[in-house]
Amino acid sequence: MPEKRKKMRIIRTAAPLFFVIISAFLVASFYHNVFHVHLRHLSPSSLSPSKNQNPNLAIREDLIRGPDPSPLRAPPDSILFHDWEVLVVLPENPFPSSASALGHTCLFQDGAASPALPAGVLPRGARATFKCRMPFSVRRLRPFFTPALTRTPEILRATPAFVGNSPEMLRWSSLAYESISTEDDVIVFAKGVNGRQGVNVPPSALRCIFGNGVTTAVTSSVQEVFRCGKPDRPIPGDEVKITLEIRTESVDRAHPSVALYAPRQRTLAAEAEPALICACTMMYNSGKFLREWVMYHATIGVERFVLYDNGSDDDMADVVEKLLEAGYHVTTILWPWPKTQEAGFSHCAVSYRDTCKWMAFVDVDEFIFSPSWTNASQPSKHMLESFLPKSPSSSSSPSPSIGQIALKCFEFGPSNRQSHPKEGVTQGYTCRRRIEQRHKSIVLLDAIDSSLVNVVHHFKLKDGYRTLRLSREVAAVNHYKYQAWLEFKKKFRRRVSAYVVDWRNPTNLASKDRTPGLGNNPIEPVGWAGKFCEVNDSRLRDVNRQWFGLESPTGYKLAWEDG
Repeated sequence: MPEKRKKMRIIRTAAPLFFVIISAFLVASFYHNVFHVHLRHLSPSSLSPSKNQNPNLAIREDLIRGPDPSPLRAPPDSILFHDWEVLVVLPENPFPSSASALGHTCLFQDGAASPALPAGVLPRGARATFKCRMPFSVRRLRPFFTPALTRTPEILRATPAFVGNSPEMLRWSSLAYESISTEDDVIVFAKGVNGRQGVNVPPSALRCIFGNGVTTAVTSSVQEVFRCGKPDRPIPGDEVKITLEIRTESVDRAHPSVALYAPRQRTLAAEAEPALICACTMMYNSGKFLREWVMYHATIGVERFVLYDNGSDDDMADVVEKLLEAGYHVTTILWPWPKTQEAGFSHCAVSYRDTCKWMAFVDVDEFIFSPSWTNASQPSKHMLESFLPKSPSSSSSPSPSIGQIALKCFEFGPSNRQSHPKEGVTQGYTCRRRIEQRHKSIVLLDAIDSSLVNVVHHFKLKDGYRTLRLSREVAAVNHYKYQAWLEFKKKFRRRVSAYVVDWRNPTNLASKDRTPGLGNNPIEPVGWAGKFCEVNDSRLRDVNRQWFGLESPTGYKLAWEDG
């Protein structure tokens, strides 16, 4: 009996080791067979790397090369956004046209793949970007590596060793993502440094790092905007990475970054004749609203439009092209960074300081309107100008000068619509809430505080300037916020909101960024089509019918309708 127990102990001890040996043998056999099958498809030259070449590099040629034989400057960066969306940022744009960027695949570390869709070219560094979804099988792995961007996924799928050459994926929650240079300093935009509204890391605890380690002091730290001095000595290269160093008593930590700094680039250039009034907005898949918004506001006095494209994949580019052909002054800036509306507006304010005098910060579902315009048979380009100060603003005057015009917002409801009104939002939505909510602004760009801090479309002003708040009888903003459910539910995915990161997450339920009575599920509430209807208000609808109504072979239509 003792001998039998002794044998059982030996078996129990040896069993785990035996299992490990068998598992290793099976894994080795699997990879041998996989490589044997797929390597025969590779050319002999790719199987014979040079003496100093990484043997995996030939397998990854498609990842690090563009459409021509020359390699890219460096491996791509990749950023994991919320909802498992991955943005791949190439170090340059190797594609001569958007069509040549089609047909790519994101190949991930476990061999799983997903389509890579061209997402535009970043203005800084002319870097091509692609969007792809992280497959379910990859989401349980750690760490996440940058996927290969390839046209030949079948070859790479059999060679998981390529991951050894890929950098780890960056996390959107902690990243320096953009920069812009002024005549006097450099502005860095970074997420994950100042984590809460009104709680900012002091500038003394931060430094800016340029490329090869040159550092300068940070002079301002608010929200996601950080201002720092320019380097006092030359930095080699046309463009280098720029980031923030967070300094603590125990360790100095460099913030992850995809932002670039161009030592020899003068970012801001004054135009010979700055526009009196411009409009800046951030938009995502809003092409169907754009013609109506631009044509209306251009008619009442907006001279130039700046569109920050928040990663759209609709027909917005085609709509912009048609507007340009029609003579409208529209500029599009790729801004793929989600949940960064305040930072985007700060970027816009400093970028166009010498191009525009006043800037209206309104969304594409918001229309500035004055009740007095109901008596005008035709629009006038001086209508918006009438709200501005009559004399030039100056911070040297004895009393504060007007640096910002604030307009209250009326929130319109679905108005019993079941789908997007083809004739336009001002025509299809005519029922609103009684009490106005929040406000939007037209801002004198020279009056904005150097911190660039802004909240809900209004800015902090320099000393010597004040905000003029217009009564709703003078002017207001018609905000077509609660639209037909098929349109409104799209906001759950890419809602541009500072205080509700993800509507599906039951946090900060009292925020005004949430919809009353909707909760945190993108499920149509009972009676949605009739909600938020307290006042019938068809004034702007009627004005636009008079101003923009056209006779056509098929009948009556509005000027912005296609066909």
